[in-house]
Amino acid sequence: MTSALDYPWLAGVIADLPTPFDEHDGIDLIAFARLCEQQVEADVSALLVGETMGELPTLTIDEHDALVRTAVATARGRVKVIAGAGSNATAHAITLTQNVEAAGADAILSVVPYYNRPTQAGIAAHFRAVAAATSLPIIVHDAPCRTMRPLADETLLQLAESAQFIGLCDGSGDITRPLRLRGGLPRGFRLLSGHNATTMAFLFYAGDGSICSIASITPGLMHELYQTGRQQGAVYATHLMDRIAPLATVLAQDATPASLKYALSLRDLCLPRVRLPIVALARPEKTAIAEAMAAALGP
Repeated sequence: MTSALDYPWLAGVIADLPTPFDEHDGIDLIAFARLCEQQVEADVSALLVGETMGELPTLTIDEHDALVRTAVATARGRVKVIAGAGSNATAHAITLTQNVEAAGADAILSVVPYYNRPTQAGIAAHFRAVAAATSLPIIVHDAPCRTMRPLADETLLQLAESAQFIGLCDGSGDITRPLRLRGGLPRGFRLLSGHNATTMAFLFYAGDGSICSIASITPGLMHELYQTGRQQGAVYATHLMDRIAPLATVLAQDATPASLKYALSLRDLCLPRVRLPIVALARPEKTAIAEAMAAALGP
């Protein structure tokens, strides 16, 4: 039987990759493969596709399948592929999960059901039903600002009793959570920040890494930040964080794929197109992102 110790790659900085769209609102798989290759070349351990920044709720089943298959084909075993497979409908989450397993994903990231406002018992039952439908390892995504239902520590500890649950992407912004949880979790269970602004603090408080949108823009710099932080290079890590902070702040103000895609478009990595209900940025927002990009990465 596998355990969390069998997934050492679930660490470091993992980009929440966007889904590029073309002029006709279709998925631009060429641009997406280019984004994946950029991550591989930056020595990341995994790719995250089709999740928050990937605009999962707007993708059809076939589009989601194509996205995962493209990531798997681009990775060619060099890095792992984590597929977003969450939904507020348990049956749909199961369908997505089974599809990405067939497409070759190595793990899924499954978010706490949103909008329905389930109880903690309902949240636990949802994740257990997903787990029963797949052999893939599961990373639970707690994003209370989006789901309006936090994942209680006690619920996570119950889920982690099953070796199929191997990690948490914590979007709560609570930097003390790793210290609070670590003693009750199985050895090797991974705790990753899902909150751009608190990535460094989360690492210092015994976190294992981060899943964040900013790593889509600057994977090399974020990887360097992680390595420096793990080696206790606090002074240099703080210097790197100071460089990144303005960009992290401006992305957090909007916290949608529109900001991330506009930033990537400034580097000709994808078009800034998004799907409704997300809309394009206004001029002041574009200016703020361009200035933050220049401060963090140069012109």
